[in-house]
Amino acid sequence: MSRPPASPPRGARTHRTRSSSRFRGWLRHHRAMALDSAGRLLRTPIGSLVTMLAIAIALVLPAGLWLTLDSARLLDAELTESATLTAYLAPGVGDGEAVRIEEALGAQPGVARTRLITAAEGMAEFQQALGLTDALARLDDNPLPASVVVTPVAPEAVRELAETLETVSGVEEVRLDLAWIERLRSLAELGRRVALALAVLFGGGVLLVVGNTIRLAVESRRKEIEVVTLIGATHGFVRRPFLYSGAWYGLGGGLLAWALLTLGGEWLAAPVAGLAASYGASFSLPRLGAGGSATLVGCSILLGWLGAWIAVSRHLAEVKPR
Repeated sequence: MSRPPASPPRGARTHRTRSSSRFRGWLRHHRAMALDSAGRLLRTPIGSLVTMLAIAIALVLPAGLWLTLDSARLLDAELTESATLTAYLAPGVGDGEAVRIEEALGAQPGVARTRLITAAEGMAEFQQALGLTDALARLDDNPLPASVVVTPVAPEAVRELAETLETVSGVEEVRLDLAWIERLRSLAELGRRVALALAVLFGGGVLLVVGNTIRLAVESRRKEIEVVTLIGATHGFVRRPFLYSGAWYGLGGGLLAWALLTLGGEWLAAPVAGLAASYGASFSLPRLGAGGSATLVGCSILLGWLGAWIAVSRHLAEVKPR
């Protein structure tokens, strides 16, 4: 006959039962403190809303600046993709020789396509752009050289391609005007650093707002804290409801900041699209998206929780039973 499995010792069962009961009690207390802190905020809606609005305003500026810089990054990528080079041919090169040079340039590695602009076509475009048709028509000779517009395969390697094209026979100069794009990138880098500095600065402001609000809450509940401390409550037990209050403040502030950014984006969408259309381009402001929204709200909750933790830890030692 098979023997029945041996039951675990009674002491082990008792230990597991106590651990499970302690864990369930811990969860119940967390749930109760979360609901109690939310109820306290709802009982003072005006004050809670003011605190959440202060958090939202502190978050909107760095987040909005970061979205603007994201727009600049997208614009920079679009401009880089459309980068081209202009190879100016030597003076006196005829149309037949210009076609041969264009074919030689198109055969170079890294060249996607080429477009030849003869001297006559260049003069016609110049006259149309400046509106000086009559004045330029009096010139005896055409001073403009023929040119070849080159589109690279890899825009990021455009400088190396320019150096290669300058070695082709018949090419006088290869011009690549990327100075203003470099300035745009420098401004974007400066903006990113400013956005980071503002994020740190306004994050500190959120900590101060939440910390001051929680400090007042600690002072208003001083007697209650003294009583629970007398009966053996730990600092973690006393700190828990205030941490949940800070998290609720952060959640409300993050949601308000998200709403302000979304409404602001919708308000500015039409003017920005109209401005881009006037330059013959299509551009729209970037949205936060699911990931950006979650990051914004998560950072707000973390700042609210951290501000509450700092405030309670600082003032909890001062709240001693008499």
